[in-house]
Amino acid sequence: MAKLTIGFIGLGNMGGPMAANLVNAGHTVRVFDLNKAAVSELADKGAIAANDASECAIGADIFISMLPASKHVKSLYLGETGLINLLDSKTLVIDCSTIDAESARQVGSELAQKGIDFVDAPVSGGVAGATAGTLTFIVGGEQSHFEKAKLALVDMGKNIFHAGDIGAGQVAKICNNMLLSILMAGTSEALQMGINNGLDPKVLSDIMTASSGRNWTLELYNPCPGVMETAPASNDYKPGFMVDLMAKDLGLAMESAQQSNSSTPMGSMAKNLYTMLQHQGAGSDDFSAIFKLFSK
Repeated sequence: MAKLTIGFIGLGNMGGPMAANLVNAGHTVRVFDLNKAAVSELADKGAIAANDASECAIGADIFISMLPASKHVKSLYLGETGLINLLDSKTLVIDCSTIDAESARQVGSELAQKGIDFVDAPVSGGVAGATAGTLTFIVGGEQSHFEKAKLALVDMGKNIFHAGDIGAGQVAKICNNMLLSILMAGTSEALQMGINNGLDPKVLSDIMTASSGRNWTLELYNPCPGVMETAPASNDYKPGFMVDLMAKDLGLAMESAQQSNSSTPMGSMAKNLYTMLQHQGAGSDDFSAIFKLFSK
């Protein structure tokens, strides 16, 4: 497969490993982040350190951003000082941030007016998936842009879906994470009820995994400490995927529900539970720490 020149901005817990996998795949990768240590770490792995965002973006075949929130994405691309005025029309922009769908559509629309192609491609799979290169990418954008995006995404992920037009990736991501939060809360509640009635949580987990209560959290991410050695619950809830990030995604889900007049009582309850967990100081714990809300 042809090697690309790729610009990458946002080298946090997810972005850093993602960029490293692009380097390992043989692409020419220019990186930038406000955290200079993160840039140096990637440079040590073979990336080219850029001094600023514009240096990172100019001349790239593909430009990828992985940023915390909508305001950061819009600030990077739009306005008088935005990359919209620097990016070449041959550059495909891939935003892997999890933001609201309307912001993704706005960025895509304004870039299109300058002849710049754009897809939103939020990810699922957490830090472990980013490190292993097994992330799921959920892409919104035109089919031809999706095909070009895959040239880079295949080196960072295992499952790559085309969800629809720009913004569809964001909608699919928040639907998935809303369901995940509900499953995690329900699994925690059920396991604790079993423990309260004298059951071994490992035995109960095995029973439910082989029964109709089977779900991803039971099989791969058990929230009860000691049940699954590889799960964050057995490592003092070190993330993983932080409570703060799940609360953020649930906030986006509730905004989308309101805008689309969708009924989401379970999602709303999950949002309240994760907000409660934040207020208890567990924001930087893995999202499976919701188990602590139910334990005695």
